[in-house]
Amino acid sequence: MITTRFHRAALAVLGAVALPLALTACSGDDGKDTKDSAAAPQESESTPDDAAGAGDQPFGTACASVPASGAGSFDGMSKDPVSTAASNNPDLSTLVTAVRKAGLVDTLNNARNITVFAPTNDAFAKIPKADLDKVLSDKATLTKILTYHVVAEKLAPAQLASGTYPTLEKGTLTTAGSGESYTVNDSAKVVCGNVSTANATVHIIDTVLMPKM
Repeated sequence: MITTRFHRAALAVLGAVALPLALTACSGDDGKDTKDSAAAPQESESTPDDAAGAGDQPFGTACASVPASGAGSFDGMSKDPVSTAASNNPDLSTLVTAVRKAGLVDTLNNARNITVFAPTNDAFAKIPKADLDKVLSDKATLTKILTYHVVAEKLAPAQLASGTYPTLEKGTLTTAGSGESYTVNDSAKVVCGNVSTANATVHIIDTVLMPKM
């Protein structure tokens, strides 16, 4: 279980319909793609263009650090499934490590039409290192936290203006804002939104979201 100190640290930096999403067991110990510890979300009936808003471009101050070309560029990420695309973004390396430790690489790569709220390395750095290390070594807790960042539909910027969405973890998160300024759960800011991957829309955020424990 996560420590009381971690609860305090996490809460300090963080501020509808139920979907049939279930967790299944698996293992992987070498950081490579393996069977995952969470079942993939059911496919959405909406198409990527319908759900994500065709023609919308990435937005936000952190988008400026994305390479202009190569696998880590917006064009490159759009060709890869979400876990693979994230691994090509240096600002998401802690998240990628966490996804691998939780055994969620295949779950996310094989899912269809999902949204991932992806915390940056700086977002994870807000959590004291000892507490973060403890969570990274606790697969059940880590899985719960990571799956709380995934919504089983693509959310376009307009949908972030005001909404409550069920997550893969079976909790809910709320979004608010307008233009190019959006928050999640009244605390995490979207710093680079509407990033397309082959199977997901990614909104990069500056704070790790915490589900109810």
